[in-house]
This record gives sequence, C-alpha cells and structure tokens, in this order.
Amino acid sequence: MFTRRLFLASSALGLAACTAASAKDLSKNTETAGYAGDEWRQLSEADWKARLSPAAYEVLREHGTERPFSSPLDKETRAGMYHCAGCDLALFSSEAKFDSGTGWPSFWEALPGAMGMSVDRRLFYPRDEYHCARCLGHQGHVFDDGPAPTGKRWCNNGVALTFKPA
Repeated sequence: MFTRRLFLASSALGLAACTAASAKDLSKNTETAGYAGDEWRQLSEADWKARLSPAAYEVLREHGTERPFSSPLDKETRAGMYHCAGCDLALFSSEAKFDSGTGWPSFWEALPGAMGMSVDRRLFYPRDEYHCARCLGHQGHVFDDGPAPTGKRWCNNGVALTFKPA
C-alpha cells in the first residue's frame, strides 16, 4: 500500500539523488582543472574548519547562504579587488560591482578563470552555482537579470569574500 509516509520518503530520496547527481565533480570541471594539483585542494574538512569562521565554513564548504543585507561588502564602494575568503584568489574587480538591491554583493562579471560552474537543484529548479576555481569554495549563483554589458548577476555571499582596496 502506498501511504503518505512512503510517498514523502521516496520523494525525499529522489530529490537527494537528483541533487547529488547534478553536483558535478568540480575538480574535473574544465574551468577548475588548472588548479588540480594545488595545495588548497589537499586540505581536509578539519583544516578548513580551523582556517575559516563558522559562517564562512558553512557557505564555502557546505554551500550555505548568508542572510541578505548581513554583509558590509554589499555596500562597499571603494576601488579594489574581491578575493575568495578561503584561498585568497582574486575573483571580482570593483569595476564590475553594482547594487542589485538583493542584499548580497553583486557583480556583472567575474575575473577570467576565477570560477568553476555547477548546477544546483536544491530548490526544486536548477540554478547556475559558481565556485572558486582554486579551492572549490562555494561563492553564490549566477542569474540572467544583471546590467549590461553581460546581462548577468553574479550574486555572491559576502562572507565568502575578502576585499582588498586599490
């Protein structure tokens, strides 16, 4: 007999399987292949926990999302570069930053070779998720509602970034 409990359990297992299947092995991704032997790829989860704040660990290593409007980097307007909080790779220039009104730091383009892409299906619909090309730390999602010239909005978790003024 197909009960409600059985239906819910099978749905949850199916969703988990879809999510796991869609999360590409980023270490084999062509965008991240240049860093395959990098020391950052050798760190254990215990190493990451020791290096990162709990909030940064949740976002970078467990694909979490910080609360909107919680990062001071959302309102940062100085010239400079935004780096991965995990490994310090430069990811964005302040020249590509804009105020999207979403509560997260947003950019219309990433630096060349800085990101690896995957598909995130955790919200029942696919989203383009991006990661630091060097340490594979989760940064955020890309949407097609950004300004010219790319029309893209790279929506980043502020806790996954550090800012270095020019």
